[in-house]
Amino acid sequence: MLAVSVFVVALVSQTAARYTADWTSLDARPLPPWYDEAKVGIFVHWGVFSVPGFGSEWFWWHWQGQQPPDQKCVSYMSKNYPPGFSYPEFAPQFQAQFFNPEDWADIFKASGAKYVVLTAKHHEGFTNWESPNSWNWNSVDTGPHRDLVGDLGEAVRNRSLHYGLYNSLYEWFHPLYLIDKKNGFKTQEFVLNKLLPELYNMVVRYRPEVIWSDGDWEAPDTYWNSTQFLAWLYNDSPVKDTIVTNDRWGSGCACKHGGYYNCEDKYTPGQLPKHKWEKCTSVDTFSWGYRRNMKMSELMNLSTIIEDLVHTVALGGNYLLNVGPTPDGMIPAVFEERLRGVGAWLEINGEAIYASAPWRVQYENTTVPVWYTSKGTSVYAIMTTKPPKLTLQLLGPKTSAITKVTLLGNPHPLPWSPVYPNAGLTVLLPELPYSPGQAWTLKLDGIK
Repeated sequence: MLAVSVFVVALVSQTAARYTADWTSLDARPLPPWYDEAKVGIFVHWGVFSVPGFGSEWFWWHWQGQQPPDQKCVSYMSKNYPPGFSYPEFAPQFQAQFFNPEDWADIFKASGAKYVVLTAKHHEGFTNWESPNSWNWNSVDTGPHRDLVGDLGEAVRNRSLHYGLYNSLYEWFHPLYLIDKKNGFKTQEFVLNKLLPELYNMVVRYRPEVIWSDGDWEAPDTYWNSTQFLAWLYNDSPVKDTIVTNDRWGSGCACKHGGYYNCEDKYTPGQLPKHKWEKCTSVDTFSWGYRRNMKMSELMNLSTIIEDLVHTVALGGNYLLNVGPTPDGMIPAVFEERLRGVGAWLEINGEAIYASAPWRVQYENTTVPVWYTSKGTSVYAIMTTKPPKLTLQLLGPKTSAITKVTLLGNPHPLPWSPVYPNAGLTVLLPELPYSPGQAWTLKLDGIK
């Protein structure tokens, strides 16, 4: 009876534990397990910036923010728009008339991704939902006259995918932000009257499972009130048990504080990190948002995407792959083709990816490049290049009398022989079948 009482008290203490508004406490919060198990996500950059569709989603800043302005953007506007045309005039042209969230969700599901992250608000400040703190600069008051965040969220969740939201902390041209910036961030007019009310509202209304924070680097976390917000998010919000956040909560936070680490865009560590991380990258290597003048040579091909995904997961990361839809609400066919190709590869090789963990050896290149993952007692060796001969030598695994090797997608055991006593093996491969991403996976059981 005493043991039961102690267990109940311990359980109550555990569930009642609260995080305080400081990094020591917040950084100690365990990451909800769904995130590490998911491994693969889709990022979607969509907003008013999709209308000019030129340069990147930073078009407004490059045109009218930075000094001197980007002359390519200046020339683009002077050649295609009347004198005096302002960026907010693009908003009515962001109509999303072909946007079908069911179609998008079908594509994301077919990609093999387990979560989707949509831009709720980028640095331009336009919200893809009816934010009461962004009057007439949101997708319900102008442009599509639709709740894009809500519509996509419903479709995504109906397919058992997790749903997250990207939110920029800063806004390039918001008057209150510019006042705070001029005051050296000693005032918080923007944070208290715009950012935080909007963030709280967004979380309560849409219950995202990821908050992908960005636009933090100009000011410290104390200006953004990041630790107070995260303490509420982890303690009292409606998503306190499932929410996952990244590390962009103020200058100096990246790769140091928060939930999982992004560190920087397209971050790739050289060795196995000690902290959970995510690589975000884009099919269009020049932009996150839609570009009307993108060329095939500027896009990641499928085999490059698969190799990047495998490399990331072998080093313990999640892989967040971005596409930029058109302003009328279509995912360009070439992006859809890439996503479906990833899904076709994962259909066969997903066993080596989802819910996997890094192995004691992450990589070797004895015959061809091979990345390792593990799950339970099984180890997976993923070849990202087709071997020149039908033999593959692996030096990392330590074999035993019960070692068994199979090729994912083919149930028949493969012949193998040891390279050294109890160490390394040479596998006799079958004729390798067509692989959507030119990568094949061996499953190794009974090894160390």
